[in-house]
Amino acid sequence: MQTNFSLAALADPHMRESEKILRSCVHCGFCTATCPTYLLLGDELDSPRGRIYQIKDMLEKGRPASAEVVQHVDRCLSCLSCMTTCPSGVHYMHLVDHARAHIEATHTRSLADRAMRALLATVLPNRALFRLSLLGAAMAKPFAPIWARVPVVGARVAAMLSLAPARFAPRSPAEKPGVWKAPASERPARRVILMNGCAQPVLRPQINEATIRLLNRLGVEVVIALDEGCCGALVHHMGREERALAQARQNVDAWTMVIEDGGVDAILITASGCGTTVKDYGFMLREDPRYAAKARRVCELARDVSEYLATLDIAPSRPTGQVVAYHSACSMQHGQKITDAPKQLLRAAGFKVKDVPEGTSAAARPASTTSCSPRSRAG
Repeated sequence: MQTNFSLAALADPHMRESEKILRSCVHCGFCTATCPTYLLLGDELDSPRGRIYQIKDMLEKGRPASAEVVQHVDRCLSCLSCMTTCPSGVHYMHLVDHARAHIEATHTRSLADRAMRALLATVLPNRALFRLSLLGAAMAKPFAPIWARVPVVGARVAAMLSLAPARFAPRSPAEKPGVWKAPASERPARRVILMNGCAQPVLRPQINEATIRLLNRLGVEVVIALDEGCCGALVHHMGREERALAQARQNVDAWTMVIEDGGVDAILITASGCGTTVKDYGFMLREDPRYAAKARRVCELARDVSEYLATLDIAPSRPTGQVVAYHSACSMQHGQKITDAPKQLLRAAGFKVKDVPEGTSAAARPASTTSCSPRSRAG
């Protein structure tokens, strides 16, 4: 794609990176075949190719984001299926992240939008506030139909209430910083950091608890670092770049302390969306002289838990006769390019594994249906 950025614009490293990404696009349109929003809406502007044109026009001319551009970029789910499909290697993730930051800086959203986004950015990354909000949501859940009739924000609030669990687990011991030592073993000692995260320990603490038990059984010592926090993905996708970078720096500092105090084999993440962001810390902090090297080191150690387990000597179990359907998260298969490791582990555990139809292409289609329904678009 031909570009025409000014020299002044290209002095900005973010703009320079986006210009390089834009030039790699050849307009082939392969991405439209696997984009869930395009498949659902049939609008070229809701395809990766259409969004790329809009982002190019906005950035190249240095203009504030228009309401139309904001609408089409907001509808992007960042499933990254387009990046898997693209034969030219267009790094759409970095481009759309830059576009979101530009939108945040140049576009004034409605008061209702600003309030909702501020609420989500404040509550979800904070475990205490998130736990409190779920308690409130459980009490308000019966009143969701009433909320749905409230103008402007009612439909959104009702949708969130419908997704909130009626019950949630108590605080887990695995939520606290600490060291979980493996029982004495003849195997060589291994040591890993396990990322605790923000929302997952509240919604499904059993995931990290089971991960710790399995790793300990395999002779791996597990560390949950002091002062670790949210990975920054939520605010990063909102275009709140400074806050996302602050959260990334906090984690880099927390993990670097553990790395320098005895070393680790890997930093394990059990939520694939978080893993995609953590593995991008090196890019996000590349212009920060204090953090660039430390962030690269974190990226080199970051692994999805399935990636790491696939490197261990796990004895296969006897066949269970049970069949499981495996639907990979889009952030796993497209963001991190991990496709086989989880299925290999399930097979080693004795299961027969089947893929979900269409689960490897339009991976985020169920999410797109919610995101782009007439009600959500009107809201």
